[in-house]
Amino acid sequence: MATQRLTELEDKAWRGFLVSHEHIWRELERTLAPLNVSMTEYSVLGLLGEAGRNGLRLSELAERRGMSGPGLSRLANRLEQRGLIERSRAAGDGRGYELRLTPKGESLLRKAWKLQYDDIQRLFLDRLSHDQLKALAGIWVSLADQGER
Repeated sequence: MATQRLTELEDKAWRGFLVSHEHIWRELERTLAPLNVSMTEYSVLGLLGEAGRNGLRLSELAERRGMSGPGLSRLANRLEQRGLIERSRAAGDGRGYELRLTPKGESLLRKAWKLQYDDIQRLFLDRLSHDQLKALAGIWVSLADQGER
């Protein structure tokens, strides 16, 4: 049985994605280090910030972030201990938990965004034309759709 290989173009596209993602992720992590927040924590805080005062159910947040329920629960415990989020029983059925940002979490999120904005411009947006950004946005939609084909 022959080993399947990527074509040269496929390999360049795949490796380019991996290398670019790793480089940008590391730079953004470095920027967040003074705030003592990781990119994963920042992304969870960002999703809660987008949700506003209603917050999100733990299960919905885990799904949006692509994390397991137990993994997000552990992360939520750490964020709650640091006073960045609050957790309460879900209003409707009382079975699940809802998470929302505290004022301290909102403040940290604003600071993190200010720190990251220049990096996002420099490392990503400034390097692509409008047409490239438009194409890339469409590509992410295609890749995010992981349903049955």
